Amino acid sequence: MKSHSNLNRRRFLQLTAGAATVGLNMGQVRAAETAHVVVIGGGVGGATFAKYLRLYAPEVKVTIIERNRQYQRPYGSSEVIVGNVDMDAITISYDALQKKHGVQFVFDTVNGVDFATRTVSTEGGQKLVYDRLVVSPGISFDYSKVPGMESPEAQQLIPHGWNAGDQLLALKKQLDAVPVNGTVVIVPPPNPYRCPPGPYERAGLIAQHLLDRGDKHPRVLILDPKNGFTTDVTMLQAWNRLYGMNLPKPFEKNYTAEQLATFKKYDQPGVIEWVMAEEGGRVVKVDAVNKTVETEKGVIKADMINLIPPLKAGQIALDLGLADASGWCPVDMKTFESTKQPRVHVIGDACIAGDMPKSGYSANSQAKVVALQIKALLAGQEPIAPVLQNTCYALAGRSDYGMFVADVFRQNAQGILKRADQPRYLPFNASEAQYRLSAVYLHAWMDSFTQDIFA
Repeated sequence: MKSHSNLNRRRFLQLTAGAATVGLNMGQVRAAETAHVVVIGGGVGGATFAKYLRLYAPEVKVTIIERNRQYQRPYGSSEVIVGNVDMDAITISYDALQKKHGVQFVFDTVNGVDFATRTVSTEGGQKLVYDRLVVSPGISFDYSKVPGMESPEAQQLIPHGWNAGDQLLALKKQLDAVPVNGTVVIVPPPNPYRCPPGPYERAGLIAQHLLDRGDKHPRVLILDPKNGFTTDVTMLQAWNRLYGMNLPKPFEKNYTAEQLATFKKYDQPGVIEWVMAEEGGRVVKVDAVNKTVETEKGVIKADMINLIPPLKAGQIALDLGLADASGWCPVDMKTFESTKQPRVHVIGDACIAGDMPKSGYSANSQAKVVALQIKALLAGQEPIAPVLQNTCYALAGRSDYGMFVADVFRQNAQGILKRADQPRYLPFNASEAQYRLSAVYLHAWMDSFTQDIFA
């Protein structure tokens, strides 16, 4: 779910303090009835889970509680900012899930869960009793760690655009207002965060947009709190070729001498500049009104700032006490059952899933596995040993220059999901045809992935 009101803490404590014996009695009664699985959140994780549980176990009743009557996909949404697609292209109907797959929807906001009696309450006054609860709440944003960005006014002046919605249109408007050869500053979040290649793809898309509109010397400056990012080896190679970016000296250690010899060296800064943390890229203060960013290296004046703050689990997960001190939700990585509450499963960006990144593909993969696990649990059977996958596609900037990272994950002896040791990226010496093919795969995946979830 994209947003909802905070829980009344006193009422929440009253709800969760219900007698355990009541919960046992309710469970005995429901065991003889049709099982009911309630899903909080109708994004990628929640929608995929609901569809696939209905496919795997059509006798199970599945209800999604979701505030919004349509879904706006965050994956690929940066293309709205540069005008490659409009908002209609990323807006998705829930009709097929309801009419074709029999998923029931309650369009409302959750305001409490009684874990003892296994009851979810909504602001509209509904109470839904569950046998299993799946929470797929997405992300929330922690501005407290970015000096100068704590106020709603600052956040409105510098929208993140990391959760789809109208902020994308606000960023598009700001980009359209950037003067010729202006400066755009992009501030990626620290790890972990949703869509690891995403901020860097956005930087490339904006750089290409400024060139396409006729700018000769625009500047897209990435101020990073990290010293690397997913797809960095291939992305920096592409930026060197396409946008005249000089490779940061501290990053050279990630290439062989033979690979380094293929990089061009430019006398002037390129269209894209990446300032890694080691070179002073970490932001220490922002002045949203005057559009300045202070880093460990100095103060930078920008025409547009896109800052993505540190992330946490979606607010409902925080309110329900499903997160730990990290701000994310610990789970049993076999079933994704919460370690905080029994019969509650947390999937998608909000959960702690070992080596798995926070991405739409990860949420989709987790949802399908959890649908199988819950089917087994409802039938009193042993859950399977899970095998999960992730693929993240990204454009370097040009629509015909794509790249990806692909992984498989299995549990180790300690039950932690670990990445299989296998090639993950395009080879360093990939041909232009391979980069073009990766871009074709990206756009084809966008369509097929959406169909897999919502059709």
